[in-house]
Amino acid sequence: MPKLSPELLSVLRCPVTGSALAQDGDELVTVTADDSGNKLRYRIEDGIPLLLPPELLPAATAAPAEPADRQDTARQDTAQDDASPRHAAE
Repeated sequence: MPKLSPELLSVLRCPVTGSALAQDGDELVTVTADDSGNKLRYRIEDGIPLLLPPELLPAATAAPAEPADRQDTARQDTAQDDASPRHAAE
């Protein structure tokens, strides 16, 4: 795993505690512990830190990007817009 730049690490903060983060392999770890005495860890995937609170991470990774039926509707709307006549003012 490539190291994140020091400039990026200097601005990243834990979304739960506000603590600075340090890279540990393919994870970022809070510099200071939370109220329970735990240091929170965040994965880095494809060079992108996933800075979601632990309780939200499962929902974010399980959610589809966009349901297929919404994509089909968007394509139909676009096709209808392209087929409609244009006014001289446009």
